[in-house]
Amino acid sequence: MKPRQKRFVFIAVAVAALSLAVGLVLYALKNNVSLYFTPTQVYNNEAPQGRSFRIGGLVEEGSVQREKDGLTVKFVITDKHKSIPVIYKGILPDLFKEGKGVVAQGKVEADGMMHAEEVLAKHDENYMPPEAADALKKGETANASAATSTPASAPATSAVK
Repeated sequence: MKPRQKRFVFIAVAVAALSLAVGLVLYALKNNVSLYFTPTQVYNNEAPQGRSFRIGGLVEEGSVQREKDGLTVKFVITDKHKSIPVIYKGILPDLFKEGKGVVAQGKVEADGMMHAEEVLAKHDENYMPPEAADALKKGETANASAATSTPASAPATSAVK
């Protein structure tokens, strides 16, 4: 073999080995990558179907229901625009409370409920993931614009008896 052919074979083998290494790394990371979505994105079917992902927002007031087994908890995560019900079996973090920030990791099943494998509560009163903060701001502005667009001539109804 001429030196030129040896160099070509060496480069071809190196490119093949590098491609194989990159392929194996990407395959290994595929199952470990956890994407973050807001309840509005999950409601709009932007979240992956059949794959685990993270959803973040606030625990809706009055939505926490504990089962008799002591470990199963149902609650609702909201971004103040859309809400997603969550069921979790396990021990909740100490900071988990209604009206506080939470991130749940799991899958949305056919029943429309997220079956969480892990629940994380926010650790600081001042911190919120940027995506969750943006979603809450968008939800508040959407609710404010919906409230101002209601017709003023609509009759007011009262639930007081």
